[in-house]
Amino acid sequence: MKSTYLRWAAFLFALFHIYSNVFASISELWLSAIHFGGFCAICALMANEADELNKGSIKFWLNIGLAVVALATTAYLILFENALYARETEFIFSDYVFAVIAVGLAMEFTRRTTGWFMPIFILVSLSYILFLGRYIAGVFSFPGLNLETVLYRTFFTSEGMFGLTAQISSTFVFMFIIFGSFLLYSGAGDFIVRLAQCLTGRLTGGAGLVSVVGSGLMGSVSGSAVANTVSIGVITIPMMKRTGFTPRFAAGVEAAASTGGALMPPVMGAGAFVLASYTQISYLTVIAASALPAMLYFLTVSYFVRIEAMRLGLTPTADADSERVRDVLKEGWHFIIPLAVLVGFLVSGRTPTTSAAFAILSVIAASWLSPRPMRLPQVFEATVNGVQNMVATALLLVAVGIIINVVTTTGIGNAFSLMIVEWAQGNLLITLVLVALASLVLGMGLPVTASYIVLATLSAPLIFDLISQSQLLAALQAGDLPSNVAATISLFGGDPVVALQEMPLEMKQLIRQEMLDPELLTGMLLSAHLIIFWLSQDSNVTPPVCLASFAAAGIAGTRPIATGLTSWKVAKGLYLVPVLFAYTPLISGSWPERIEVFLWSCMGLYALAGLLQWHLEAKINALVAAALLVSAGLLMWYPFPVYFHIAGAAILFTILFLQYRHIRRAPVAAT
Repeated sequence: MKSTYLRWAAFLFALFHIYSNVFASISELWLSAIHFGGFCAICALMANEADELNKGSIKFWLNIGLAVVALATTAYLILFENALYARETEFIFSDYVFAVIAVGLAMEFTRRTTGWFMPIFILVSLSYILFLGRYIAGVFSFPGLNLETVLYRTFFTSEGMFGLTAQISSTFVFMFIIFGSFLLYSGAGDFIVRLAQCLTGRLTGGAGLVSVVGSGLMGSVSGSAVANTVSIGVITIPMMKRTGFTPRFAAGVEAAASTGGALMPPVMGAGAFVLASYTQISYLTVIAASALPAMLYFLTVSYFVRIEAMRLGLTPTADADSERVRDVLKEGWHFIIPLAVLVGFLVSGRTPTTSAAFAILSVIAASWLSPRPMRLPQVFEATVNGVQNMVATALLLVAVGIIINVVTTTGIGNAFSLMIVEWAQGNLLITLVLVALASLVLGMGLPVTASYIVLATLSAPLIFDLISQSQLLAALQAGDLPSNVAATISLFGGDPVVALQEMPLEMKQLIRQEMLDPELLTGMLLSAHLIIFWLSQDSNVTPPVCLASFAAAGIAGTRPIATGLTSWKVAKGLYLVPVLFAYTPLISGSWPERIEVFLWSCMGLYALAGLLQWHLEAKINALVAAALLVSAGLLMWYPFPVYFHIAGAAILFTILFLQYRHIRRAPVAAT
């Protein structure tokens, strides 16, 4: 933002959000509408600056007009909402006009910020609910609603544009993006890179590990894979190239590591708040459960880095001039204070918005412990930068509410679940593969958060049902059923297996609540949503549309699609770890069970990484590959007895020992 007036408008708009979230009590519908109208206006006015348009040009005045219309649309909703209900929601001409304009603004500004896919998706969705559904046969047939009903639900209620996703955007997401902006503006980015370099610079493949650690720490705050790639990649990609990694591998590692930033607590981008709101599971529970899986993902990327370094024969180089961890922490320890404040307030029971507000204040206070204190000009710049970073996310989350309204109103979600059930025949693994393919297709046009929202609406109930199936069946077969459950089972012949196959999802949900422990149900529900959340990240690194990989390729000077294929291979944790969510207690179990799965999986993932790279300490052959596959299966399969896991670990370490001994003998033989 260059214009002084626009910068001040953005600053005051941010203050309004902070005041509304922390101090005031404003209607959620009104706050969401103001949120949407304000960001539409900011986006339109930013376009004038970005294109450096002449003040007399048609496009310049068109953007001004769009900004005014956006604000007028918000004002109309607030001023005439009561009049609409006084007419018993009977529309007059102006209601039609402003509702249609609001939908048009959502489509236009998502086109400007995320491309054509989203507005086309909205247009197809609205066409389906209005008239297109009646021409479709089968489970997706829908008779259609009239225009007044669709516009009312889309614009005037908390079910459409200004529904749950808009409320999340105007509260949690906004506050945490401002927090991330303050943290990075205070110098945290430089501290993170220096700390990562100190911790990993002297290890095998140290430059690549700097990228993994630095991108993980940075991404946990920023939550954006592309922004993470650009900000950290300009440092780490040239560093990896200088130490001997190929440019394509360096770019692939950075894209994969940056993608994992959205999986790393405590912030996890916008997705964690959306997930918490969708599941009604506390944000603190979500980030606590996500810690071990995120570590597994970054370990997987680190394994690929180390194996590639061994394949290329790269050795760690001890630099006498490199910084020591103690010195870096001495200069930047104060950056830990805001994260500690954030987690402390969350643990104490404060809301995420209040916690974020206090964390923002702690960033300012902690900066005065450094040589670069944040004074009023720096606070102003950090706030404006946060608003600018929020524009695309805010408009997207409001617009996706239109699609969610169509899905919930028409029952497409149930139809989609029935289709997958028919294709997968009740097999959980096949279901995960189908959902992963759907995620990849959606990810070609939708950003990660929108892809997760759509997929969660469509398939989360089905995955949850399949994950809980074995536990529920065991509880039913144990006998001593409550009378209402026994009566329900008798409707399907009295056999629990047949009953669970034939009864609808809604009926199974009631029985689950009756038969299973609430804490276990929460864990399994969280597992289902985290599976979808992780699979939604693959659009960052999977060709043909992989924005993080393309950004890394631009820095490394490599071909985009080839870089995307490399990052897709390095980011295999996005597919392997969700399988653990489905089949092990990594999310739903007790903490001792989670830690046990984590420890065995650390070794199993290393075996799989070696198999995918066809190399460990040395190049492997078919026999070693088969042994690695057996080792990974024994280590990661649940519920194998512990001696199976020990056998898997023994196979892996035997292979490593033999390869290491062979490498040590080779130079002697050559001499």
